[in-house]
Amino acid sequence: MEADELTRSPLPLPPAATVQVASAGITPRSLTPTVTIASPGVLAGAPARPAWAWLPDTRVILGISLAVAALVGATLLDPWAFHHVVMPRVYERDWGRALRIVGFLPTWAMVSIALVLCTRDGDAMSHGARAHGDVSAQRVRRRPTWLCGAMPLVAATTAGIAGELVKLVIRRERPMAHAGAYFFRSFADRPFSTAGLSTPSSHAIVAFGAAAMLARMYPRAAWLWYSLAAGCAFTRLLARAHYLSDVTLSAIIAWLVVAALWRWYEAGAPARIRRTGEIRAGT
Repeated sequence: MEADELTRSPLPLPPAATVQVASAGITPRSLTPTVTIASPGVLAGAPARPAWAWLPDTRVILGISLAVAALVGATLLDPWAFHHVVMPRVYERDWGRALRIVGFLPTWAMVSIALVLCTRDGDAMSHGARAHGDVSAQRVRRRPTWLCGAMPLVAATTAGIAGELVKLVIRRERPMAHAGAYFFRSFADRPFSTAGLSTPSSHAIVAFGAAAMLARMYPRAAWLWYSLAAGCAFTRLLARAHYLSDVTLSAIIAWLVVAALWRWYEAGAPARIRRTGEIRAGT
């Protein structure tokens, strides 16, 4: 430390520092120590931001890889599934009809009405958030109860709308119409009608949308929700109403929709609640 640097601060030089400076051959007249302030990152010892920090999280990359692999595998198995996974009269069985209505939107309307009537103080969302480590339980319990109970219906409806939009883009017709062969409808032919289009499956995407949301709200029963959705998708294969890749794409889209809805609920609810006056200043 140079003498001219030591004179820059108004802080007095401690006696011990005076002795050390004198031993170094520097006259301690009006000498004062220099105070250097480092940046927070340097003080905390934080490592420098790596060049690859902009890349997606490992879990995101793994999820995308699994989704692509599942869709490619299902597409390769479409011909085999069409000829071997068959039960034309599946909907004449009670279990077949029961599984089909899992993909029926009014089913989830009734479930959501029941949840709105029975759930108090956002208990379901609070439990689901704690299980996923998303937010604190106290924050979630402040959410509107009706919105918590309505989330299965919101998820099923949003996933269903997304599925209809994707149908208008892909435009692949049902397998029974062409003996299992792929046939894509021209954009000039009924451009805004999804009648007769199969990719993705509307029943499957509604079922998986509701199941994915319920799995986040009630994670202990996640296996049950996904089993019901998979059962609904399986009946669509048995009836030859859809390809295997149709229901696989439905599950992927539904999961993505629910992931976005969950983030929307967690991020947007506080502002909505503040507008309704449920959260007072200082709470």
